[in-house]
Amino acid sequence: MRKTQRQVSDGVFSSTARADMRSAVDWAFRRTAMALDQHEVEIGLREVGRVRSVGRGVAEIEGAPGVRSEELLRFPGDALGMAFNLDEDAVGVILFDQTSRVEAGAEVHRTGRVLDVPVGNALLGRVVDAMGRPLDGRGPVRATDRLPVERPAPGIMERAPVTTPLQTGLKVIDALFPIGRGQRELILGDRQTGKTAVAVDTIVNQRGTDMVAVYCAIGQRASAVARVVAELERGGVMESCIVMMASGEETAGHRFIAPYAATSMGERLMEEGRDVLIVYDDLTHHARAYRELSLLLRRPPGREAYPGDIFYVHSRLLERSTHLRKERGGGSLTALPIVETQAQNLAAYIPTNLISITDGQIYLSPLIFRQGFLPAVDVGLSVSRVGGKAQLPAYRAVTADLRLSYAQFQELERFTRYGARLEPEKQRTLERGRRVREVFKQFQYQPLDVLSQMGIFLSVTSGLFDALPLVEISAAEAVLSAGLPGELGPLAGRIAEGSPLDEADIDVVREKAGGLLRSWRPDLYAQAPTSVTTGEHDSGNS
Repeated sequence: MRKTQRQVSDGVFSSTARADMRSAVDWAFRRTAMALDQHEVEIGLREVGRVRSVGRGVAEIEGAPGVRSEELLRFPGDALGMAFNLDEDAVGVILFDQTSRVEAGAEVHRTGRVLDVPVGNALLGRVVDAMGRPLDGRGPVRATDRLPVERPAPGIMERAPVTTPLQTGLKVIDALFPIGRGQRELILGDRQTGKTAVAVDTIVNQRGTDMVAVYCAIGQRASAVARVVAELERGGVMESCIVMMASGEETAGHRFIAPYAATSMGERLMEEGRDVLIVYDDLTHHARAYRELSLLLRRPPGREAYPGDIFYVHSRLLERSTHLRKERGGGSLTALPIVETQAQNLAAYIPTNLISITDGQIYLSPLIFRQGFLPAVDVGLSVSRVGGKAQLPAYRAVTADLRLSYAQFQELERFTRYGARLEPEKQRTLERGRRVREVFKQFQYQPLDVLSQMGIFLSVTSGLFDALPLVEISAAEAVLSAGLPGELGPLAGRIAEGSPLDEADIDVVREKAGGLLRSWRPDLYAQAPTSVTTGEHDSGNS
């Protein structure tokens, strides 16, 4: 080594060093020649347009006659836009990025493709924007596949009936308005009535199941989305969730494509045979973003200044939620769209559109909210068009008549406000109805499993809660939730598996619940006859 260095320093190379150097140079030239021989120069035409004018989140370009509808266009600074209007002499474009480099006279290049987003398991546990770019500071999303944001909905023959329940963990919803996997259930109500809380509770209740969730925030404040992410992490479900954020500070185009991009991410998981829950929070902001884009690009306005195709904008989005046949993998995509009402007006344009598109709605009333009954579900204005088909057989046997009896209680309670005197039987019905309403109350982020709900509803409809003051109902529910799984043994497993129960099994659940309550409050239940726990079930539902 020292000899070679000395020779180099003296400017003299040995014959071996010169041969090695000549061999290396020859090899490099051969590789270069091979690369040049294999290189084929492609000569073609490339359309380049120019920006004619720029508006708030939109642009108008000219000089690119071959642009197709919904084609992705590239602006200076790698800003992206999508062809929205195809006019005779210009193309209206919606912009996805806020940039000062998009100005009149700037060049616009065609990409020849539509907008797509990364999909797959790599997105689980991540917070991304509508383009699939990470927002959580955890590095790039290492997804290998991409899908277009706009995809056709599955055909009729590719769909299967909705029969498997999606447990929300909220007693009033699971009992009265059950949701099935593959269903579209609208959540609507005025501002600050708990719409997002219902959706987040449903996601948290999927902990320990095989379901994954996609939460799409449209037009929300970044601080509100951060609180949702914190609750998902606290609930232990963030690693099985995808959070997409298109905040109110983003362009209208970014907010417009967000729910379609989130649906594509969920569809890939559904096509792999998985059950997916997607929450759109909320489609009111989405409709306003589309209205803003349409008005800026001079599309003719319609009712409430929305364009005439606003119904199709939402229907083609929600039709992608379904339950696939086993031949297609058997996966499901359950949609919980959220929409905001104003002054309890359910007959407004966007709410009525979405009510007609979805398979039912859960209405949260501000009046009930102010009375302190949370979740503030209005039983009379809420409905699930799938109904009992999306309930476990054992659960359906317990809650089949609950909605009718609760509606009768509400009518009776309204009647008593005028000072009417009631017969003793009607007075007992009124008191039991108040306890049913108290049972429907539930704290946020405290979902209940099916077994606990069954024990609670059996107890209240059988009269076991009749002796309890209203303020002690929640404590009695806690006793049943903690003790029933251990008391029932193998029967608890059959209930969780969805096996139908006969009357003897239901009597066992009722008896075990009564035993737990007697152990908890022997002063109230020591003198209670056995018929209280077994013989008044029918009369309570009359």
